[in-house]
Amino acid sequence: MNVFGSSGVRGVALDELTPADTVDIAQAAGAVFRDRNRRVAVGRDSRLTGDVFVHAVASGLASVGCDVDCLGIVPTPSLQAYCEQQGVPGVMVTASHNPPRFNGIKLIGDDGVELTRDTLERVESQLAGESTTASWDDAGGITDREGVNRAYREQLTEAVDRDRIAEAGLTVALDPGHGAGSLTSPQLFRELGCTVKTINANPDGRFPGRDPEPVQENLAELGRLVEATDADIGIAHDGDADRAIFFDETGAFVDGDAALAALTAAELDADDTVVSAVNTSQRLVDVTRDAGASLRLTPIGSTHLITAIRELQADGERVPIAGEGNGGIIYPHYRIARDGAYTAARMCELLAETPLSELIEPYDGYANVRRNISYETDDERAAMVTAIEEVAADADAEVGTTDGYRLDYGDAWVLARPSGTEPVVRVYAEARSRERAETLADRMVAAIT
Repeated sequence: MNVFGSSGVRGVALDELTPADTVDIAQAAGAVFRDRNRRVAVGRDSRLTGDVFVHAVASGLASVGCDVDCLGIVPTPSLQAYCEQQGVPGVMVTASHNPPRFNGIKLIGDDGVELTRDTLERVESQLAGESTTASWDDAGGITDREGVNRAYREQLTEAVDRDRIAEAGLTVALDPGHGAGSLTSPQLFRELGCTVKTINANPDGRFPGRDPEPVQENLAELGRLVEATDADIGIAHDGDADRAIFFDETGAFVDGDAALAALTAAELDADDTVVSAVNTSQRLVDVTRDAGASLRLTPIGSTHLITAIRELQADGERVPIAGEGNGGIIYPHYRIARDGAYTAARMCELLAETPLSELIEPYDGYANVRRNISYETDDERAAMVTAIEEVAADADAEVGTTDGYRLDYGDAWVLARPSGTEPVVRVYAEARSRERAETLADRMVAAIT
């Protein structure tokens, strides 16, 4: 049974994911949680179905004997901060960057970190068995908790160099996208001494201003706001504010891979290890190599990054930063969790010395190519995978098989992997020149088809 994907459970609300489903998931999670802790925190993002699912989750948890702290609308990092501070596990009702009709469930441990794969498998096993509810006199209670987002902001201001940011006199253009970050990021950056200009900064589950996913095509208005206000940086979040995407001071969109490379370069020392997903950019490959550091690649998804970070730390390795080019970045010394507001504040620290356009200039000039090859039957899929294996076996490249096949040529790479959600094989390639990236992608596509 594999209920939890790389970032929890998601589906179209009240269709693919129903309140009955979330009661079942909550009961299974509660049965695992209560082995260590009877209290469980529950939060949600701003989606219209958030209340429906929060009530279902709280009922499911209480029915197996858990006491529930209901936090209201909070960014996922705010729930994680509460879990860590209180030493309680948590359930976040969110579909992150998915469209408004979706909702989902993400499970958090009592250290404020997403559950490991091993613990998720225990929850899945519990879900596959028969539910065991508490006796009537051992049912849990449900309590509303206030001030959680304020405490989260206070923790953030203490975790970054507030004086450095304040002295820079930055103007921040901010687009929380009507998500949970609307309740935290505008005030946070004011508390950090910035002048803040906002759009889409009221929580609204219809997401009228833009789609929750912070990709370039959804963020044109933010770019215009940066230009109109002469801002030093534009910051955009997804629905639960665990990601941050940027615009520079000219109003130009900053590629997420370039932002990750710049933030990583500021953190790395020789012999450090960076963790990223198997589709990571050549930019990050170059940054780690230039620093004399190592790069650990994982399957796509935050759960896999978190597992790798913990393994490396257990082996005594220093992991100062990890993340993906979608704006989901982890600073393990702060918390092994993606936090869009913290990431944005760390970027603002760097802007005290260098404008963002100059900061990312060394990481421009990379070309990305993507191809999707459809198949109709399992036999076609198997034949495609066999063809990919043959290309990898013959390639004069370093071959990684973490998630599909990634062929690393030193100056460029190509990745081929079957999609986990659609009947397609995805091919990615990246190089300093578009011609080279297209050549690598086209060779792989030709072999597959």
